[in-house]
Amino acid sequence: MASLKIVPKDGIYQRLEGMLSVAMDLPLGISDDEVEGVLNFLPPDTSRSIGALLNPRHRDTALTFIKILGGWLLEARAAREEGRKVILIPFSFPPEVIYIFKNAVPLIGEGLTTFGVATLEGQGDRYWDYALGLGIPDHLCSSSVIESGSILSGREFLPDALVTATPGACDANAKMYEFVSLCMDIPQFLIEKPTDVTSRGREAYHRYFLRFIQQMEEFLGEELDEEYMRDILEQSNKAVDLYYELYDLHKFSPCPVPNLFSLFVYGARFTVWGRPGAVDAMQAMIELSRQRLERKEYPAPEEVARCIGMYTSYYFDILGFYNWMEEQGISYLQDAFSLCNPHHIDISSKESMLHGLADEAFDYTMTRQMGADSVSMAWLDDICHAILDLNANCAIYSGHHACKQTQSVINMVRGEIMKRTGAPVLCLQGDNWIRRMTPMSAIQEEIASFVDNVVVKKRRRTQRKTESTE
Repeated sequence: MASLKIVPKDGIYQRLEGMLSVAMDLPLGISDDEVEGVLNFLPPDTSRSIGALLNPRHRDTALTFIKILGGWLLEARAAREEGRKVILIPFSFPPEVIYIFKNAVPLIGEGLTTFGVATLEGQGDRYWDYALGLGIPDHLCSSSVIESGSILSGREFLPDALVTATPGACDANAKMYEFVSLCMDIPQFLIEKPTDVTSRGREAYHRYFLRFIQQMEEFLGEELDEEYMRDILEQSNKAVDLYYELYDLHKFSPCPVPNLFSLFVYGARFTVWGRPGAVDAMQAMIELSRQRLERKEYPAPEEVARCIGMYTSYYFDILGFYNWMEEQGISYLQDAFSLCNPHHIDISSKESMLHGLADEAFDYTMTRQMGADSVSMAWLDDICHAILDLNANCAIYSGHHACKQTQSVINMVRGEIMKRTGAPVLCLQGDNWIRRMTPMSAIQEEIASFVDNVVVKKRRRTQRKTESTE
């Protein structure tokens, strides 16, 4: 590694830590002029993204989220100084499983990638290029490769251990975490999910999960405290209630929930679920959405499309994706990550809490769909339910080159969605974390053409048929 000429000067964590330390000091209620003054001091990529976050339509809610996210990031540094362990986990593993231990805090690899790509100058390109320079194949997923490249550079804030929990659901992620563990000599904890979704498969996973908990207790040198667990999971259950309250607000038309909140929902779910910050973030989103509903606020003259994201979103340009769609009258209701369907966990005993967490991990977003016995059926059922329940009139699939399992079934899934719901599906191709593959202008052009020529025309035909029948 030392022989390579191009080595990132700093890792994603350090750079996010510095940026968020400043952003966390911005006060709620900051004026347009003050925001403009802040943006003028930022480099172009960062200025564009922070400007999108601090749009007046959702400024205070975004600032609340930024402060919560900054607290999560800074806690890892404080934990290290206090002698606690920092555990790197994948996006498809519940962070509250780590929070129930007093001596551990979670970092989410793909979360660091996403927040880094969304807000840092140069995005994640330098870490992707470094990883590929080491020989990492370019057909792996940029979400895990970018943060892994940061770690492999030796300039990153290193975790004390990492959890591999995605075999079968996201093999690219699983192999990348294994590679990092071997190269950087970081202890690895493996928990596999059977593709058997019957009671037999779930029981097997419960055994694997309890074995993982025992291994963590040995590694951390602590035995789980029942009351401490209960406190964590009480916060988790509160956030679950708020999640479904916000979900229901998406059913109104035009949708009062800002498009960007889709990202905020799983930003909170993947980082601070089980902490008061998740409750605060969800409450802030609900409060603003209710205000928009009461005031009948919508940033476009009319809502022309109600869209479900079938898979991931695009993170390299949140202004050009979330905000742009909303201003075109396209409500981005949810995507696969924000459709995480969190569980209420029985906190009556230590055993019930552990079994509840095992069920939560078994049914976690993407693990539930891509780690099922049939990718197409599990994924199809969940997306069709969301389309019908939220009265969406279209869906968008953002195909990532690393996601071979979805690429292999998307044509069948798209056809079946049309049969079950009548909603047309737009299939896009592009790297969700790297702008060099498909620029946002091309993505916008395809979305606009799809909405104008398919969604709107289909809606008008349906309206004419209804009127003629009446």
